[in-house]
Amino acid sequence: MHIADSVYFISGGASGLGEAAARRLAANGAAGVVISDLNLEAAQKLASELGDVALAVRVDVQNTDEIVAGMDAAITRFGRIDAAINCAGIGWAERTLDRENNAAPIDNYRRVININLVGTFNVTRIAASHIAKNEPQDSGERGVIVMTASLAAFDGQIGQAAYSASKGGIVGMTLPLSRDLAATGIRVMTVAPGLIDTPIYDTMPEGLKERLASTPVFPKRLGLPDEYAHLVQAILENRYLNGETIRLDAALRMAPK
Repeated sequence: MHIADSVYFISGGASGLGEAAARRLAANGAAGVVISDLNLEAAQKLASELGDVALAVRVDVQNTDEIVAGMDAAITRFGRIDAAINCAGIGWAERTLDRENNAAPIDNYRRVININLVGTFNVTRIAASHIAKNEPQDSGERGVIVMTASLAAFDGQIGQAAYSASKGGIVGMTLPLSRDLAATGIRVMTVAPGLIDTPIYDTMPEGLKERLASTPVFPKRLGLPDEYAHLVQAILENRYLNGETIRLDAALRMAPK
């Protein structure tokens, strides 16, 4: 896929990894960048900054009707969707048993799975139905799906049962999705980021961010959101990447806690 002149639908596109992807794609000549986010005000602010190439839509990935409406708006504005980049998700930490050995609320587990895993599949399946209508390029490719997992899919820490399951599910469906969509010329790839310096770390206790920054093997720092976006760009451009998960974590392997 050529970055220039293609149209991208980014879930969770108003902040963090999604924002970085939107900025990079717009800077590299995208024909359209659809900033889909639960926070419409933030999405509109970013779209205004990026200019006519960007469209802000409010989408809760738990709501199928909102996903459909967001993609319909993208088609109305730009005529097509060439790629979907899944960045919408939430973090969560909760032990299976609390200090009094009470079981964790099942609704918390369901919410994390529903947003991170089911939401990713929901965006992917609806985007794929639009991408499949594109005229194939010379290679036969019609478009690309990029999903976002986490190193927690492999190295889940104490309290991350729900989060790790949600991200592990994304890793687990990467290959079968790529096989499902091969006949339509759609590639599917997943990025599993490590510790990326997004606003989530700004709310952590003093000193924790600095301690976390020392844990990767090399380089010893938090990753940059644009390094995630750069990898997304490479996935979009490299037509032989398909059905795989790429860890972006500076060789970090998380300890139990």
